Amino acid sequence: MAQAMEKELILVTGVTGYIAGRTAEALLQAGYQVRGTVRDLSSARHTQNALSEFDSRFQITVVPDICVAGALDEAMEDCTGVVQIAAPMKISGQKAIPAVEKAVNIVNGVLESASKHPSVNNVVLLSSVSAIRRSGSGPYTFTEKDWNTEVEAMFKTDPDNMSGGMIYRAAKVAAERAFWKYKETNKPRFAMASVNPSFVHGPPLVVPNSVFKIKGTTGFIVSIQAGLDGPDVFKTYPWWVDVRDVARVIVFCVKNRVDGERFLAVSAYGPQQAVADVLRSVRPNSRVEKGVPGEGYAMPGYQAPVSEDQILDGSKLVRVTGQDYIPYEKSVVDTALAYEPLLANLGPSIYIKKVSQKIFSYLMPSGK
Repeated sequence: MAQAMEKELILVTGVTGYIAGRTAEALLQAGYQVRGTVRDLSSARHTQNALSEFDSRFQITVVPDICVAGALDEAMEDCTGVVQIAAPMKISGQKAIPAVEKAVNIVNGVLESASKHPSVNNVVLLSSVSAIRRSGSGPYTFTEKDWNTEVEAMFKTDPDNMSGGMIYRAAKVAAERAFWKYKETNKPRFAMASVNPSFVHGPPLVVPNSVFKIKGTTGFIVSIQAGLDGPDVFKTYPWWVDVRDVARVIVFCVKNRVDGERFLAVSAYGPQQAVADVLRSVRPNSRVEKGVPGEGYAMPGYQAPVSEDQILDGSKLVRVTGQDYIPYEKSVVDTALAYEPLLANLGPSIYIKKVSQKIFSYLMPSGK
């Protein structure tokens, strides 16, 4: 089987991103060849170094603008699978309509390119829980059958007054809707599946050389390591999954050519206090604020408290793949250990607080 996989080349778009980097690694570990796209070759150096053990099985190709029609035509040459992760999008300073149109055009462009290459037999889309979860009152459990109809309605009726966060969610749901509409309309010969993670943490493939360069939701753990409060968005919606689990289910979809399925990837309910409790258990003398141990989450298993009336059910992923999620404690500790060296020379906490806004410039995750 490994020798068979070595003959298969998988395209991973935006390979220098947090989730994409771990996905490329997981595909290589599974025996595949991987071609990763980047906008600029200079940005790929650290990723190439991190994956150097795989030698010629990992290659980089430059796609300056994935939004251009046919941008991936050449990159898909000889590929048997495509993992669409790249989603260049600014959260602030943009209008909803062009942002959503851009997200939809990227997905359609990927699928049109795939349709031109007979070698491509499956396409996996990294979507988001944002395409599934909506706000509301009363008890409800979200699964793969759900869609964020709330943000769709807002985009339809009042796009000019949407916040950056709402625009992000509208783009995610519209992009995935376009993905499945393409399948229904065109009935392509290749299999299609989507993976919808909640907030993602876990150690990155490449650790930046400064806390100021941290991107993605891992910064929530770093902030608590530094003795700070995490951003409010993670306090009110603390559903998490490890990046290595996201990569694993993507590989599962590629390997099994999963068709017509969505996977909601969420393993734990981990509010700020849960992170603090885990970190203090391994670093009792650290800067981490003690808080009220055990408050705001239920044990065993880092579950939502009974007061939480909206639940995310990520059990399908476990049932279908036959493998459980990485334990929450391990995910938190592994993330903290990866970034710990960056905190060693930050100085007193008063200094950290002054620069915390810079550290948390990622408030909405990029590349997710």
